[in-house]
Amino acid sequence: MTFRNFLKFANRHKNNGHDFVEPDEIFLDSKNLQNFDRQQFEGRIEKPISKRTIVFLGAFFFLMIIIFGTRLIDLQVKNGDSYRQRSENNILQKVNIFAERGAIYDRNKKELVWNEKSDNETGDLSELSYTRAYLSPGFSHVLGYVSYPTKDHAGNYWQDEFIGKDGLEKKYNDKINGENGSKIIETDARGNIHSENIVNMPNRGSDLVTSIDSRIQTELFTLIRNLSESNNFTGGAGVMMNAQNGEILASTSFPEYDSGVLSLGKDSKKISTYVTDKRKFFLDRTISGLYTPGSIVKPFFALGALTEGVIDQNKKILSTGSISIPNPYFPDQKTVFKDWRVNGWTNMAEALAVSSDVYFYEIGGGFEDQKGLGITNIEKYANLFGFGDRTGVDLPDETKGTIPSPGWKALNFKGDAWRIGDTYHTAIGQYGFQVTPMEMARAVSAIANYGKLLTPHFLLNDTEMPARNASHSDAGGENQVTQINIPKEYFDVVHEGMRQAVTDGTATSLNVPYVKVAVKTGTAQIGVANNKVNSWVIGFFPYENPKYAFAVMMEAGPTTNSANASTIMRELLDWMSTNTPEYFQ
Repeated sequence: MTFRNFLKFANRHKNNGHDFVEPDEIFLDSKNLQNFDRQQFEGRIEKPISKRTIVFLGAFFFLMIIIFGTRLIDLQVKNGDSYRQRSENNILQKVNIFAERGAIYDRNKKELVWNEKSDNETGDLSELSYTRAYLSPGFSHVLGYVSYPTKDHAGNYWQDEFIGKDGLEKKYNDKINGENGSKIIETDARGNIHSENIVNMPNRGSDLVTSIDSRIQTELFTLIRNLSESNNFTGGAGVMMNAQNGEILASTSFPEYDSGVLSLGKDSKKISTYVTDKRKFFLDRTISGLYTPGSIVKPFFALGALTEGVIDQNKKILSTGSISIPNPYFPDQKTVFKDWRVNGWTNMAEALAVSSDVYFYEIGGGFEDQKGLGITNIEKYANLFGFGDRTGVDLPDETKGTIPSPGWKALNFKGDAWRIGDTYHTAIGQYGFQVTPMEMARAVSAIANYGKLLTPHFLLNDTEMPARNASHSDAGGENQVTQINIPKEYFDVVHEGMRQAVTDGTATSLNVPYVKVAVKTGTAQIGVANNKVNSWVIGFFPYENPKYAFAVMMEAGPTTNSANASTIMRELLDWMSTNTPEYFQ
């Protein structure tokens, strides 16, 4: 039994009037002697709290009362009026913290668009601390430009985010724009900030990795610009794409605007020049420029003629320089349709190589005993290869071309019937025929890859391209592949003709030793007096295993020019053989 319990029992029994303690009470805890619970202070002598400790705690609490009391007097009595006035005048305001916009890269992770710290950076997250920077020249129409967040006269942002206005900046604005953060700031009536607290941090926009090879695009633009300026072309455009998956390696248009200048919007003089210059700086010729194609449409109608059984590839047609048919207005006279030169007897491959107009007049519209496709089938095969449709490329403001037809003529030339001469001209890419360079790049890719009509695109490794076997329709921006059901042996005939154009025909300047190229050239007369020409070249390489297709157009140059679109392509291939030889392997 503990001493403490013993005293309790003793006192209790003493109070009860006797001093006797029962033995069982004496030995009440004896069985627990070896199991004291020391955590419960069993077996210990209890001690009272010392006076020193009590005095220390009392002093601490007294000090706290003095401190809080003093502060309360300061807030409520001494400075109560000033704090009341401040609370009445102060404003709590939620403001944006601007998110950084994502960068845009080429296929080799070279920056095409990036963010640069602004010269007038204040350190305030609610102010713009960076500007967009663009690789230049040669990329403006593809990359586009942005509109910056903008303040009103009172200093408040009425536009609180970046907005893509053209090109990839516009097409993928939601992806690269990011999400602004916000904070709460307390300001007085004079606009002085007294406190601020971040509510949520901004989220940087996603980066965009494109299929562009900036090296090729820069060189292609430089060549087009130099030839335009030295040989009086109004401008030009070029596209190179992977003929197997639709990835665009280069897409450039001259002349172009400066993306940085338009984004900042401060150089009004330069912007005014863009607007007033007749060369159309804002026109992206690759997707929105419509041009008469000329002879570059001939391979597609050759495939149509073979498929429809109009002619055998081995049959030869004689070109003596022209064909003549009765004039509908003057029966005693003839209407003459000229070839660009006397080409003699040519089969289909040879006719493609030398670009015989007479051959395609006859297989297009028919002549004497030679059956022709007719305008209905010409329109059918033009449609199959995507002419007259948008390509669905991932850029805004794409325009679709025009295929001349009786319905088209009825709308544009009321009361004027469709005639055989209209069919002849359509068969060689003249009359009202119009295409974009992007249309031509996609169409020649379909020749290169034996009938896969691809959707050109700028995103690298774009996997959202389901194949489907159906007639082509407006892609509407979706990544689709249409299989054109024409026998492979017919494609081989056209391949052979396009290769002969390089070895013996109209494109011998492209007969280079480091890669075999297959090509079709075209020269389309334009203007009221036919004194200007659009110069074209389309084709693919390597010939035995086609991987890449291209289309280059030089706009509205003099008919006397010796330099043309083929000149551009030759110089580009020479440059690639040294700087990017991997594309020829």
